Amino acid sequence: MTRSFLFLLAGARSDGNTEQLARAAAEQLPSATEQRWLDLTQLRLPDFVDARHADAPWPEQENEELLRQATLAATDVVIVSPLYWYSLSSYAKRYLDYWSKWLTTPDPGFKAKMAGRTLWGVTAMAHREEVVAQPLVLSLHHSAAYMGMRFGGVLLGNGSRPGQVLDDERAAVRAKTFFSREAPLVRFP
Repeated sequence: MTRSFLFLLAGARSDGNTEQLARAAAEQLPSATEQRWLDLTQLRLPDFVDARHADAPWPEQENEELLRQATLAATDVVIVSPLYWYSLSSYAKRYLDYWSKWLTTPDPGFKAKMAGRTLWGVTAMAHREEVVAQPLVLSLHHSAAYMGMRFGGVLLGNGSRPGQVLDDERAAVRAKTFFSREAPLVRFP
């Protein structure tokens, strides 16, 4: 199967450290690999309202169908989110919240269609100890496990001021091979 990457930018700073790190890793993909970059700050979704048990149908939100179709079209979904308060940004979290809706409507087969695809993460953080990113890593890992997906892990970089992540030599080395690794199917621990 030909790989197709969907990069979901979820940082509040345009061209921020996390996006720069993701682009450095994406540059290493074979040239024929399809890449689609969507900015969740521009394709905003309202706060998720769980209407699974309501009498009225769930209203479709602006940008929702575009994001759902882009998600289903990708073999590899990359959440590009800075580390905010030890986890995903609100933009990334809101996008994943909509997966809850997509599990039941408009396509109850969403989970089955996502099974076997790969979920990745890229994040930049202003902390040298990578353990502080564990909540973000676990959120993505467990989301992939629930959906029957593969999990490629999270590419971590360090940087606070714009462009600072480019000075993180460990992150630059990891970026060169990050998407080339075979991602395993994941299960809950």
